Amino acid sequence: MPSAHFRRTTVALIITDECINCDVCEPVCPNQAIRTGAHIYEINPERCTECVGHFAEPQCQVICPVACIPQDPQHVETRAQLLLKFERLQAKAGQPPAERPNPAQCR
Repeated sequence: MPSAHFRRTTVALIITDECINCDVCEPVCPNQAIRTGAHIYEINPERCTECVGHFAEPQCQVICPVACIPQDPQHVETRAQLLLKFERLQAKAGQPPAERPNPAQCR
């Protein structure tokens, strides 16, 4: 188990059963990490960067009218890992490398 010094303060996101399928979170996700699931929307942790690289805070959490998108302790990542994931997703999409954002602005 990592020491407390190396733990991050945030983890990946998850949509809970409180989701009302209002359709507002999916279009605001810059990484297309949110998709329709069997009963509620779901977040693909392989694509979710918690908006690191795009915005200062996760846009799905900002727009959700029922606050059903908490952090998921099953998917712990550091801010640096989220930024690397952002860069990998951008490269895979054929986007030009963005200027590396200041980590303090990415959360």
